[in-house]
Amino acid sequence: MSQPQLSDLYDALVVGAGAAGLYAALCLPRHYRVGLISKDALALSASDWAQGGIAAAIAPEDSPELHIHDTLQAGAGLCDREAVEFLVCQASQCIESLVDLGVEFDRHGTQLALTLEAAHSRRRVLHAADTTGRAVVSILGERVLQCPHITTIPAAFALSLWLHPYTGACQGVSVAYQGQIRWIRARAVILATGGGGQVFAQTTNPALSTGDGVAIAYRAGALLRDLEFFQFHPTALTKTGAPHFLISEAVRGEGAHLVDAQGRRFAFDYHPQGELAPRDVVSRAIFSHLQATAAPHVWLDLRPIPRETIQKRFPNILQVCQHWGIDIFSEPISVAPAAHYWMGGIATDLQSRTSIPGLYAVGETASTGVHGANRLASNSLLECIVFGAQLAHLELLPVLDEGTTQQKVEVMLEALPAPEQLEAIATSLKALMWQSAGICRSAEVLQAAIAELSELQQEFEQLPSTQFFQNLQPGTLVQFPFPECDRTLRLWGETWNLLEIGQLILKSAVFRQESRGGHYRSDFSQTSTTWQTHTLIQNDRWWQSVPIPD
Repeated sequence: MSQPQLSDLYDALVVGAGAAGLYAALCLPRHYRVGLISKDALALSASDWAQGGIAAAIAPEDSPELHIHDTLQAGAGLCDREAVEFLVCQASQCIESLVDLGVEFDRHGTQLALTLEAAHSRRRVLHAADTTGRAVVSILGERVLQCPHITTIPAAFALSLWLHPYTGACQGVSVAYQGQIRWIRARAVILATGGGGQVFAQTTNPALSTGDGVAIAYRAGALLRDLEFFQFHPTALTKTGAPHFLISEAVRGEGAHLVDAQGRRFAFDYHPQGELAPRDVVSRAIFSHLQATAAPHVWLDLRPIPRETIQKRFPNILQVCQHWGIDIFSEPISVAPAAHYWMGGIATDLQSRTSIPGLYAVGETASTGVHGANRLASNSLLECIVFGAQLAHLELLPVLDEGTTQQKVEVMLEALPAPEQLEAIATSLKALMWQSAGICRSAEVLQAAIAELSELQQEFEQLPSTQFFQNLQPGTLVQFPFPECDRTLRLWGETWNLLEIGQLILKSAVFRQESRGGHYRSDFSQTSTTWQTHTLIQNDRWWQSVPIPD
């Protein structure tokens, strides 16, 4: 299959092809010329990995008010009520839209099936077995490919935003594609690049979750928010040689028990809801228990769930565990926490607008205000759809300096850094972040990590071509001698982005002198009313927002 040719101008350019990017592209006005940039094939994204489901208060015994209450409770005082109300009240309409597009959620007879997940007071999570994300993304991907006004651009990597030198508005991006770095104009750019879990050594996120959108937006001067808040999923498969495969908390909603080596349900020692407490509580309970017992993991026992329920609801978990030699019908699964979801991101309003004119953000890369300090389970897919839908109303900026030509520069292969050098830096960074900014943090450890990360940044900046790429001028067309250079350039860009978000997370974690939601400080272990504010970041400056009302 031939690769599409890049246009020099799009009406709207979507960067990222998970649920948020795909749905945003579909919702943009059909008379817009849309480009959709994906680092990999369309189906490879964190959305595709989402197991649990999508939350919506559609049951007779449920209500938007209850969903709002549960979301605010999980968010630990940092949710923006207006954003939460907007999310929840749009949920039913968005579910109808997904069903109309062809997403086949599980049903009980003719009714949509609903399950319970942690910190939800009602069964309100729609699902497609235990591969809901895949079901949603595959349908959205099919619909995108049927749209003649959308050009999909796979295996392309967005390196930076292109700002107008006089207005400061976003007017496009630079992209590594087919052995070139090119500058593509767009009257609107939508970042939907997902999260940044790969900055940690232990993560449930796919390899492409390297915080690209947050990093390039920060370098362009966009306002960021609440970057210290990272959710660590309590139950990732922990087995030598196996990936940190997420074991959905839907299994706990269906009756699975979290136990220690003695078979005791220790989570009740930490919270009256036990294994159904909010994610941050359960993750810290496991972390504390592992520290106290020096055990490498705890156990998730699915045997209280009927066999037929497991087979119907969790076929993917069943298959993966069987692949790694675990018979979940007769033995528990070894699990431990892993980095899972980034609550912080690029600050946006209800129309997904950022602080930079012409730049939008949706999905995990955005900070909409709905998740607060700790995301409620299965609100993330909902957020992708609800806020992606708002781009139907996107207004385009006028095209300025349309006549700018691209100046071609030849770059020799020898000028690129060796992949092994980049991988070594990334590996050191991930270990550092997991040890210093994981589930439990302190100022002393964080400050030491900032200093160590600075050394990694210096090592990175001394690599061949780093200064050239970091200072590339808009309009410069870079031609590489071989298309295989794309992989090295992507690895270089991802390493740059990981270093960027690593230092942003560390400095944000130092800045917030309290414990709340996904941010726990052993030296400030209590929640403080003086910190019931957002952390705001822009151009190397950190400050608190106005207080968030209860």
